[in-house]
Amino acid sequence: MAMGLGQLLRGCGRRLGGVAFRQQKWKSSVPTQAKMPPCDFVPEKYESYPYEHMQKIREQNISPSLRMYYKKPLLLHQGHMQWLFDYEGRRYLDLFAGIVTVGVGHCHPKVTMATQKQLARLWHTTNIYMHPSIQEYAEKLTSLFPDPLKVVYLTNSGSEANDLAMFMARLYTRNFDIISFRGAYHGGSPYTLGPTSIGLYKHGVANGFGCSTTMLPDVFRGPWGGSHCRDSPVQTIRKCSCSEGVCCAKDQYIEQFKDTLNTSVPRSIAGFIAEPIQGVNGAVQYPRSFLKEAYQLVRERGGVCISDEVQTGFGRTGSHFWGFQTHDVVPDIVTLAKGIGNGFPMAAVVTTKEIASSLAQNLHFNTFGGSPLACVVGAAVLDAIEEDGLQKNSEDVGTYMLLELAKLRDEFKIVGDVRGKGLMIGVEMVTDKDSRQPLPAEEISQIWEDCRDMGVLIGRGGLYSQTFRIKPPMCITKKDVDFAVEVFHSALQRRTAGAAAK
Repeated sequence: MAMGLGQLLRGCGRRLGGVAFRQQKWKSSVPTQAKMPPCDFVPEKYESYPYEHMQKIREQNISPSLRMYYKKPLLLHQGHMQWLFDYEGRRYLDLFAGIVTVGVGHCHPKVTMATQKQLARLWHTTNIYMHPSIQEYAEKLTSLFPDPLKVVYLTNSGSEANDLAMFMARLYTRNFDIISFRGAYHGGSPYTLGPTSIGLYKHGVANGFGCSTTMLPDVFRGPWGGSHCRDSPVQTIRKCSCSEGVCCAKDQYIEQFKDTLNTSVPRSIAGFIAEPIQGVNGAVQYPRSFLKEAYQLVRERGGVCISDEVQTGFGRTGSHFWGFQTHDVVPDIVTLAKGIGNGFPMAAVVTTKEIASSLAQNLHFNTFGGSPLACVVGAAVLDAIEEDGLQKNSEDVGTYMLLELAKLRDEFKIVGDVRGKGLMIGVEMVTDKDSRQPLPAEEISQIWEDCRDMGVLIGRGGLYSQTFRIKPPMCITKKDVDFAVEVFHSALQRRTAGAAAK
């Protein structure tokens, strides 16, 4: 007998025909008063290889470039909304969402049921034929964009989407040079490694021809910043004397942008690509109005503006559905991935009819993009965001979490910055607030490991891996936040006590 949506959401009964077993009572190796919120979902019994055999297969048969988190990597078995379960039944609060991908929750019932239904109907045809779901999804997705962004090209990954966006920009403008921020991540393909500007992702092969980077307008770590710069409930600890409506830091960073335009690229450029909030670099935010002025400067040079919404899109910033809307701009091209499919491999490029037409002069084809299955998944994700009120939840719970984390910044000298918007949050760790030098990697790693041992999974980012990235499924609750903040507090106290004992 099929289960109803409410029953699945409550986690009652068996899942996918598996044999259920009880969650293990959490036993933390780190002393803490934090109590994990209850969850009545019961995961299935793990029935695959033992942990040690899984490790052996990983070492022998999986590419070593696919690095894993933690000294003892997790062997995860099942997920339910904001929770993950390992092979022994231990439960973890997931604050990283599969690298900012699981937006509506792990195995969300609505998305799961829509997927199962489509699997029994039609998986794949390629887009040389019409099928209902691609038209239905294209209409639903583009209705969420302002004019003239009404044409979509569906792909399979963020790198692929950004690759295509760059290609479109060059075709449409008949120019070649593209500008990006230092600290940006736009993908790992040979084409997108050009605008990607994080050294760890750069390999010793030629890449980036026609791509120039400009200074990142980082109001915490950069040369300029103040106490009113960014669109966030939490500002930097840096002080400024700017009057109402004036941001000297923004003006200085715009001058640096102009300098890049005048020294590093031709008079006419293809475009400028930027994330509304930098993701991999640790939720770095720019001064208010910076992007608006930068877009104008780019368009004066004949370029198009590309908003990389791979991490910021689909309501994650809370106040708006798309990150670019928080900057009061309308891009020429928008790229989407990650949260678009809640973990299903899909992505998209949304643009104007004129720019999209430039790609139609010759053949350009994508075998799997816009498959019947992908489009049904994408539509179900959009429905879940709306029906579950997840954009509003991102704003409410995200603001609450930012303010709670800011209290830790005020208490601990090694917490240098708390920033973000909605559920796109970064916590930057420093040796001290005056120098803003990154906390040594081994100390950050110990805090990170302790959080995991207490049942909270968080990400890492930044040029020096000095920033904790907190970007959970958007169904997270304030009780979950209280637990996570208490766990983080315990880990910080343990580090402080250890440092004092040395």
